[in-house]
Amino acid sequence: MKNHVVHVSEIGRARRVAAPERAVPATGVLLDRLSRPLTDLRISVTDRCNFRCSYCMPKEVFDKDYQYLPHSALLSFEEITRLARIFATHGVHKIRLTGGEPLLRKNLEVLVEQLAAIRTPQGAPLDLTLTTNGSLLARKAEALKAAGLNRVTVSLDGLDDTVFRSMNDVGFPVAQVLAGIDAAHAAGLGPIKVNMVVKRGTNEQEILPMARRFRGTGVVLRFIEYMDVGATNGWRMDEVLPSAEVVARIAEEFPLAPLEASAPGETAQRWAYRDGGGEIGVISSVTQAFCHDCSRARLSTEGKLYLCLFASSGHDLRPLLRGDADDAQIASAIGHIWQGRTDRYSELRALRGPDTDAAAPRRVEMSYIGG
Repeated sequence: MKNHVVHVSEIGRARRVAAPERAVPATGVLLDRLSRPLTDLRISVTDRCNFRCSYCMPKEVFDKDYQYLPHSALLSFEEITRLARIFATHGVHKIRLTGGEPLLRKNLEVLVEQLAAIRTPQGAPLDLTLTTNGSLLARKAEALKAAGLNRVTVSLDGLDDTVFRSMNDVGFPVAQVLAGIDAAHAAGLGPIKVNMVVKRGTNEQEILPMARRFRGTGVVLRFIEYMDVGATNGWRMDEVLPSAEVVARIAEEFPLAPLEASAPGETAQRWAYRDGGGEIGVISSVTQAFCHDCSRARLSTEGKLYLCLFASSGHDLRPLLRGDADDAQIASAIGHIWQGRTDRYSELRALRGPDTDAAAPRRVEMSYIGG
C-alpha cells in the first residue's frame, strides 16, 4: 500500500463544470432527485494534517513523498466566501470547516470572519462550525471565537496516552488535545462536541473512560463507527464495533434514554443520561445508514464539489469561479448538480455488502474532503 502511485490527482477526480444554458433560480430551497434539501456545506480548507491516524491518513501512504496540493491550487479565502454566499442562496445555513486539519491553514480566522458576515435569504447568520484534531486549538480558540466561529468539534479517540499516541501515529500527547478543549470552552465555542472513532481491537476499551470523562461537563461525546472511507485505510467489517454495542456498554454503567434528533438530517442518534448528566451520540453509517435524509455537500480545498462522503468523483467548480461566470451562473451550475443527485452509498452497502471489486472506482479520501 505504498503511496507512490496514490496522489491527490487520483483521489480527487472531478468533472469540469460549465455554465449551464438553463438557469436554476436560487429560491432558498434546492432538492435532489430523492427530495433531500441542500442545507449543510462542509468546506475543506487544506488537504494536509499533522496526525497520521490509521483510519484516515495512514503513514504508509501519506509519507514524506506524498504529493499534496500546491498552494496555487487552493481556493483563496475570497473564493471560498463567494461560493459560500452562493450556496446560502440555495438554502445552506450551516457551514463546517474541515481538512485535513483546518487549523493548519494560515490565518484561518480571516476566513471565519468573512463567512460570519454572510446572511441567509431570511437574514439569519450562518451556523459556522469547525472540526479539528485539537492539536492547535489551545492557541487558536480565542481568535476563532472573536472572528465569529460558533462551535467546534474535536476528534479524540481515547484518553489513555499510549493508545492515543499510537492512533495518531505521530506521538502527540492526549493532554494537549484536552487543553484545546478547555480553551475552546473558555472562549465560548460551544456546545463542544467530541468525536471518537471506535475501531474494534484498537480503542474500544476507551469507550467507558471517555464517557466518564465528559459526562456532566456539557461536552457532547459522539461515537463513530469505523467507516470504509477512501481506499487507503485497509478497512475491514470485522473492525467495526456497532453503535448498538457502544450504547449497551455505556448503559450498563450509566442508564440512557433515547432523544429526538436535534434537526432534520442529523447524523447522530442521541441518548440522554437518565440522571441528567448530559447526552451522547452515536453515528452509525455502517450498521444503520442515514442516507435517506442526508442534506450535506462537501467542497474540497481546490473547489471540487462532492455529493457524498463515499463519492468516487466530484464536480470542479474552480473553472467557473476563476473564469468570467457570474454568481447567477455558478448558482445555476450548483443547482443542476444537486438536482441530479441520487447518492446513497451507505444504504446500498447495507444491501450488497462492502465493495470487493478491485476495479471499482477509487473513493475520495476523507482527509481530502473532510469527515
